[in-house]
Amino acid sequence: MISETVIIGGGVIGLAIAIELKLRGTNVTVLCRDFQAAATHAAAGMLAPDAENIPNGAMRSLCWRSRALYPDWTRKLEELTGLNTGYRACGILAPIFEESRGAGEQGSRGAGEQEKLLSSAPLPLCPSDSEESPAYWLNKEAIHQYQPGLGAEVVGGWWYPEDAQVDNKALAHVLRTAAESVGVELKDGITVEAFLQQQGQVVGVQTSAGMIRAAHYVLASGAWSNELLPLPVLPRKGQMLSVRIPEVSPELPLKRVLFGQDIYIVPRRDRLVIGATSEDVGFIPNNTPEGIQKLLQAAIRLYPQLKHYPIQEFWWGFRPTTPDELPILGTSHCQNLTFATGHYRNGILLAPVTAALIADLILEQKSDPLLADFHYSRFQSKSSTSTPMLTHSANFSNGHHSAISPLPTQDSPLIIAGKTFQSRLMTGTGKYRTIEEMQQSVAASDCQIVTVAVRRVQTKAPGHEGLAEALDWTKIWMLPNTAGCQTAEEAIRVARLGREMAKLLGQEDNNFIKLEVIPDLKYLLPDPIGTLQAAEQLVKEGFAVLPYINADPMLAKRLEEVGCATVMPLASPIGSGQGLKTTANIQIIIENAGVPVVVDAGIGSPSEAAQAMELGADALLINSAIALSPNPAAMARAMNLAAVAGRLAYIAGRMPIKDYASPSSPLTGTITS
Repeated sequence: MISETVIIGGGVIGLAIAIELKLRGTNVTVLCRDFQAAATHAAAGMLAPDAENIPNGAMRSLCWRSRALYPDWTRKLEELTGLNTGYRACGILAPIFEESRGAGEQGSRGAGEQEKLLSSAPLPLCPSDSEESPAYWLNKEAIHQYQPGLGAEVVGGWWYPEDAQVDNKALAHVLRTAAESVGVELKDGITVEAFLQQQGQVVGVQTSAGMIRAAHYVLASGAWSNELLPLPVLPRKGQMLSVRIPEVSPELPLKRVLFGQDIYIVPRRDRLVIGATSEDVGFIPNNTPEGIQKLLQAAIRLYPQLKHYPIQEFWWGFRPTTPDELPILGTSHCQNLTFATGHYRNGILLAPVTAALIADLILEQKSDPLLADFHYSRFQSKSSTSTPMLTHSANFSNGHHSAISPLPTQDSPLIIAGKTFQSRLMTGTGKYRTIEEMQQSVAASDCQIVTVAVRRVQTKAPGHEGLAEALDWTKIWMLPNTAGCQTAEEAIRVARLGREMAKLLGQEDNNFIKLEVIPDLKYLLPDPIGTLQAAEQLVKEGFAVLPYINADPMLAKRLEEVGCATVMPLASPIGSGQGLKTTANIQIIIENAGVPVVVDAGIGSPSEAAQAMELGADALLINSAIALSPNPAAMARAMNLAAVAGRLAYIAGRMPIKDYASPSSPLTGTITS
């Protein structure tokens, strides 16, 4: 049976959407890799848009709307399950230390003039000017009276009465139980490996349990979203701990959530939850002494008596963050794929509103105006003013180049995987000193295929920032490559990301991948076994595979047999500029190949490029020789002319080699004395 909707991700966001869709009459399947690893478990459950001082705008409106939904939403979940979510409309107290006093008294909600502090009243409150969500300033006397036990350095603070909390672990359990009770199909231990797309539609997801198909798909996999699609969602590790409240204690227990500077303390029935670090360390797991020490020092300064409480538990998790720390919500590049990811530290807060908005979008095609501010395209459509979109004209030191004349009609065009190209020179994007030099060189080369390292673009490696916006992908065919992959498994995963990257940049039908599997970090020689293994799998997944290989005729033949679109033997090691060192083997490959042969790596000069084409190669891929030239654009043009000259020479045919001289001028009709 094909499910109507498949949700990738079983955290609070995925489950909330699943329940909402199911209650509206849709069959739903949730695919969850590891329920315990979800960001839900790395939270304290604060519903604190005011205490966190979320700036005015769409995000603040979204958070306020979601907080307002919480009472009815949790009540509905509790009625479905008979379980308690731990929701409490408790308000949140944000104490201020002496060094932050000026900012605090001026009002964290932008209250304008300093409020008069009414120290004579039992609980002096001074409201800010925010109509939607009031905040009150408490002076030193008031805040210590309102919450005994605060640190002596606390000189005042803000009281946010409309903020609340929910027990994050209880909520996760309730959501899972509610999903089961309404008939959502939960599949645990399932790793989604790739989206299968055709003509702007997702037609299935490839998983560790096989292919799963649906009418609609929702990506809600949090910090792991970037493994499936080239979205700028990265993990941010948060460490947390809890201390147990002693049964017999002379002090009054903490009753209110404390939101301090880089620390929060959330009281639960028998414990205090303390969090959280925010660490950009990728998916490195585990608690660390440094992280826990920072949390304890800050917590004890804010609420000193907890230093006597026994430590109960440590844990960590990975929050999904985006460059602007706002979620990615709404439609995608595929008509039947919806995004709900990147919620960072507000996933629990935003669960009810996300569920409602996404359900409206999927079932009613109703797009709330707020969604426009969270669309993924905000990361894709911004062209840098310093790197204008490339056109096929470029100036270099000796002037504007003219278009190269087309090849003679007896030459057929270059055809790779059914796609036709006029240029037989491919170029790369690495090693350039600036984006501008790369743009000029690509234009000067008149190439139609440019290879891009998926990992470098994804991680914004130096020299690759803004690369996606720097070239005009309506005129240039992207050839994503798996550079940096040392195993077949890594290359397969990165290839899938490359295909999605091309689609996001408008090349919906681009299934090309330049396959590189290189475990040898000194000589950068490709692994023949890993390359063949990866090629077999990628061909099965519908890729047009262009494998980079040693000049091995037997391997070239095997790769052709498994369905590769080309073979790409190296002339000499990558970036070495040694020229053609494998001529004999390349000739054998060319003679026996039924697919285009592209000479890749090691060419250092135009004469070597021409020589490779004279052997009968169908195309060249040249990067280092152009990028590392003192004048890259001029060298790119020279390589273009060399490729054309070499191809013409191959078509024309070489004169025979003779042992003796043969005069060019005729011997008859000479002048005699």
